[in-house]
Amino acid sequence: MMDAVVTVNGVTHVFGEGAQRREALVDVSFELKPGEIAMLTGPSGAGKTTLLTLVGGLRSLQHGCIRTLGVEIGDAASSDIVRLRRRIGFILQFHNLLPALTVEQNVRLAVEVDDGWTEDESFGRAGAALAAVGMEDYAYAYPQRLSGGQRQRVAIARALVREPNLVLADEPTAALDKHTGREIVELLQRLSDERGCAILLVTHDSRILDVAHRILTLEDGRLQLAETGRSRHDPLVAA
Repeated sequence: MMDAVVTVNGVTHVFGEGAQRREALVDVSFELKPGEIAMLTGPSGAGKTTLLTLVGGLRSLQHGCIRTLGVEIGDAASSDIVRLRRRIGFILQFHNLLPALTVEQNVRLAVEVDDGWTEDESFGRAGAALAAVGMEDYAYAYPQRLSGGQRQRVAIARALVREPNLVLADEPTAALDKHTGREIVELLQRLSDERGCAILLVTHDSRILDVAHRILTLEDGRLQLAETGRSRHDPLVAA
């Protein structure tokens, strides 16, 4: 049996105190396996982004246990959390590319000096990541010359340059039209199949749910699991 990439067990998270107290997550538990795509859905304010940031070590854990890529989030030292974040590919709704840098430079920015890679290795990895998302011909272009879909592809390349085993994506198609959003999610699906990385994706976009192996619905901070019927070996069926 494959070890889980992410294990969430009995997680509860609260914002505010007294009359302002609100439970964002209530006793949430699930696992994410290698090569699996799970989509987090639910209304605004249901706790989706809160859960994503907890799994990624971007927010302090209050109650329960989370194990991400073998690291116990609640017990880890801050230095271990920093190292964990470097092993995760983060993709956000807004690409956050630096306009003064070229596409290649934006991707290489994710490769830090202390990784121990030579300059040639960092160029090679950036080139391979751009090729994987079909953006190798735009390496020397600047973000303002790209379409929204192309910018999001570059953001995905930046998330993949370290070849992570886990990708956390927060509304990556929300700012895109139907066609471009579909292209992006199909790209993530192919990369998951080819590389075996697990993907946890927050979305409101019902048009892309068929890509998921599982749909995790959050309502009032409580989790419901729904199987989509697509196994990790099924081909993607276009909408």
